Amino acid sequence: MSAHFVTGASSFAVRGRAYPRQEEAAPAPAAMSASRGRRAWFAVALLLAALAAWQLGGAAWIHARAAVAQRLIAASWREAGPAGPKRPWPWADTRPIARLTVPARGVELFVLEGTSPRALAYGPGHVDGTAMPGGDGNAVVVAHRDTHFAFLRELRENDEIDVQDARGVRTRYRVREAGVVDKHSTRVLDAADSPQLTLITCWPFDAVRPGTADRYVVIADRQA
Repeated sequence: MSAHFVTGASSFAVRGRAYPRQEEAAPAPAAMSASRGRRAWFAVALLLAALAAWQLGGAAWIHARAAVAQRLIAASWREAGPAGPKRPWPWADTRPIARLTVPARGVELFVLEGTSPRALAYGPGHVDGTAMPGGDGNAVVVAHRDTHFAFLRELRENDEIDVQDARGVRTRYRVREAGVVDKHSTRVLDAADSPQLTLITCWPFDAVRPGTADRYVVIADRQA
């Protein structure tokens, strides 16, 4: 049985239906319809606001987690011993292998070993089987577009990218080109005759849903 609000004294109610007193005029149908419409729109607005708050909260958590992780990884990098950086926290399944900076964009990131989903949640990941950052050949690094590699959209031709490996050796790259490729294209992972750094993220940058069909690729050449 549905419940209805009864105004004033009511003699009886049948099956939840409230009958007004005789001296009270029943609301006009048009007024009742407008009132229902306002309530419906109000309910929709509340639902949309709740969904927006949930989405924003989730995004804030992702960014906060990524930022905190990079701080812990930076501490691991600074405290590296002869064997190189250790795991940044006890349960980590990865470790930093390079420090990547873009002076013109104010970017400092630590590249992690491997590209597992867990590793990519905390920082850029080095693709296994490609050259090490700073080494000969094609060094490929991937990261999420909405956190660590969001800055790729700001890179321009001739921008400089600095890489420091675990031994402290520094290498400078210069951006040669950027473009969009299909996610199934593997040519961006191919070995290169000359040393280069390939940075890859999902595209477009402002996509709402994950799992887009394209990838944004930046290629930078090592400088002598």
